Amino acid sequence: MSGLILLGVVVQLVAVAAAWFQVLSDVDDGGVFDNNTQNWGHALHSVVGGMVIPLLAVVLLVISFFAGVPHGVRYALFVFGAVVLQVVLAFASYSVPGLGALHGLNALAVAGLAENAMRKARVADRAPAAVA
Repeated sequence: MSGLILLGVVVQLVAVAAAWFQVLSDVDDGGVFDNNTQNWGHALHSVVGGMVIPLLAVVLLVISFFAGVPHGVRYALFVFGAVVLQVVLAFASYSVPGLGALHGLNALAVAGLAENAMRKARVADRAPAAVA
């Protein structure tokens, strides 16, 4: 599950970069950038970041209670917290655009935390079973 969150962050980065380069290209071609401007990259970024990744973070947190990964709940909580912060920063950035920089930076934190959770789960999966 944490691997899917990591993949989602990568999709987010690709989508937002493609979206803004499309806007720049459209403006260079005489287009206008305003409140009605929307393209596939912005739409994908909104769907993946606003629904898919938060849902995956909730599922990861629920699964962590049953997975038997040492400190797995802690890792899942870190990922979940970073995802919640990411959504808050996204909405707050509309009012305070400078927070958009923190939104971008926090995306890297979400990716790192998800990768760490994935690594810990893989290590736990390879560990020999404890004798009862």
